[in-house]
Parts: sequence; structure tokens; C-alpha cells
Amino acid sequence: MIKEKLMRWIFRDGGGPSYSQSGEDRIIKYILDVIGIAKPTYLDIGAHHPVRINNTYLFYQNGCRGVCVEPNPRLFACLRDARPEDVCLNVGVGGVRQEAVPFYEMNADTLSTFSEPEARRYVEEHGKQIVRVAEVDVITPKEIVARYFQGSPDFVSLDVEGLELEILGAFDLTGARPAVFCVETITYATDGTGKKLTDVINYLTGAGYMVYADAYINTIFVDRNRWVRCL
Repeated sequence: MIKEKLMRWIFRDGGGPSYSQSGEDRIIKYILDVIGIAKPTYLDIGAHHPVRINNTYLFYQNGCRGVCVEPNPRLFACLRDARPEDVCLNVGVGGVRQEAVPFYEMNADTLSTFSEPEARRYVEEHGKQIVRVAEVDVITPKEIVARYFQGSPDFVSLDVEGLELEILGAFDLTGARPAVFCVETITYATDGTGKKLTDVINYLTGAGYMVYADAYINTIFVDRNRWVRCL
């Protein structure tokens, strides 16, 4: 059954572009197609650029809509302008609501973070620079989901440089659950010595998700029960 679905999807979809770092969006699209979600909603936490190395732009192009969160004011402006039909929020996401939290903007935009230890590590171990420390309000995933989604987003992309476990722990996974998570699960390194975030993997697998694919930098998780029902 699953092989038949895969073959139908390959011929119908015909390949197509990917905007993710390692083709994650194509894998996620296949998963969602198989479990019967043709027009998924999404929550993109740490969206960064609206198109480049972005896990949700493929879905936006296909007519899907969601919420994109980016704390960097400069990147947020670009995101808002390029994705006018998404809800774009210039805030951070964390385990609790807070006001004026220090946000460390790095000279490499993809490494900007609310985690001071991570920012210092980038400086000390990798020669990066902190170009500015901004004060940004932080809200919780539950607040975003309650305000902007009916139930839950179908797909969550999470790229937050060191705060993955805190944010995942703030989702309500006991009721309405996202079908798919795509989470950055390796620490930053330029020499291949990045360490896998096993605590993140263990948390989601313990919450009833299975690892569907690992693209080295990102891991894709799917709700086990929803996937098994399709087999």
C-alpha cells in the first residue's frame, strides 16, 4: 500500500524545487500527502529568510498558509514583505512569555540566538561576532497555536540555535498535535564535529513521534499513530 502511494506521488509530483537546506521540504510534502493533508498549515519558528534555506516556502508557493516567526527585525521585514499572506511575527518563542529578552544578533544571520551560551560559543570556538544585542519579546507556542490555528498546525519547523528542547516542551502534545516536526538537531560546527541533540530526539520519540528521516542538520519527525494508520 505504501509503495503504491509513493509511486503515485512520484509521478504526480514530478520532482520539483526544494528551498530547504537538504531537501527537507520535499520529504515533508511526501509525508503530508501520504497521510492525507493536501493543504497543510505550518508554524515556522526561526524562519530566517522567506525563501532561501526555508522549510515552509515550498508550501507557501503551493497555496498553503501559516505563521512565520522571526525575532531579527531586519530579517522580519524581508519575511513580511515576501510572504504577505502568512502571519509574520517579530517575536521570539520560548517556554514562558517574557518581555525585552536579549537577542544576540551574529554576523552570520543563521546563528543569531536568544541563548547567550550559544552566542559566546560561536564567538570563542568559531570566530563569529555578536553585532548587536536587541531586546525582543518572547511568547509561547501555546499562545501562537491558540490565536492563529484551529486545533494545531499540521507542520512545525524549528530552528532556534540552542533552545529547541525548551520550546518543544512548551507545545501541548497531548491533544491536537502537529503531524510533522522538522527540527535542527545538531550543534553548529564547521569541521564535521557537530554533536547530535539526542535529548531533542528522545523527547519527541517519547511523545509518540517517530524519526522519519535525518538530513544531518535537521531531523524530520512524524506522529507515529497517524503514519501507522496509513500503512
